[in-house]
Amino acid sequence: MGVDLEEQAKRAVGRRAVDAFVRDGSCIGLGTGSTARYAIERVGERVREGWDVRVVPTSIETEHRCREYGVTLRALADEPIEVAIDGADEVAPDWALIKGGGGALFREKAVAIAARVFVVIVTERKLVDALGAFPLPVEVVPFSARYVVPEIEALGAQVRLRQRDGTPLLSDNGNTILDCRFGPIYAPAELDAALRALHGVVATGLFIGLAAKVLVAKNDGTIEQLERPGSGR
Repeated sequence: MGVDLEEQAKRAVGRRAVDAFVRDGSCIGLGTGSTARYAIERVGERVREGWDVRVVPTSIETEHRCREYGVTLRALADEPIEVAIDGADEVAPDWALIKGGGGALFREKAVAIAARVFVVIVTERKLVDALGAFPLPVEVVPFSARYVVPEIEALGAQVRLRQRDGTPLLSDNGNTILDCRFGPIYAPAELDAALRALHGVVATGLFIGLAAKVLVAKNDGTIEQLERPGSGR
């Protein structure tokens, strides 16, 4: 899929998710990144039409975008989150995800956990047979980073400190982000547990058992809602 077609696909699936799952009068979570921004755009349009939609943002970036559209913001746990909509960097057949390419993994996971329904929006190229082609983000307290890096390397990863212009790129929480290449991840739950057991690890980009719906913008221009794994349909 070319760059223009990929962008069109992101826009289509982001807007479709809002049309399908967001109701007037609801509080929702909105994610961070290049696909989620089109969901934010669509919510902004609904608000301009007179809808009452409150948003729990997953990042400062999303918060700023919502403010630009005049969307009312809520903090986590201010009120129940009916649905959260967010993208993903990879989606495995069992709907395990890698997220955090935009650096907002901790807040994205917090909102996904709190939401009654977590809707994942992706283009077809994000569907993979096994997680791991995309480096796994791990958020780490800066004080512990020099200890955590060799511990993660001992688990089999190549670890790179995420930087921008030669300076460590910090999350909205003020933490370091490590991008970890493990190769194919066939046991994401076990890897997630091993990483979170390291003192200093705040969160991993492995989202397991959280997705309730997955919408995929396909190469032919259509949007498919995947069947839940194990549904037998």
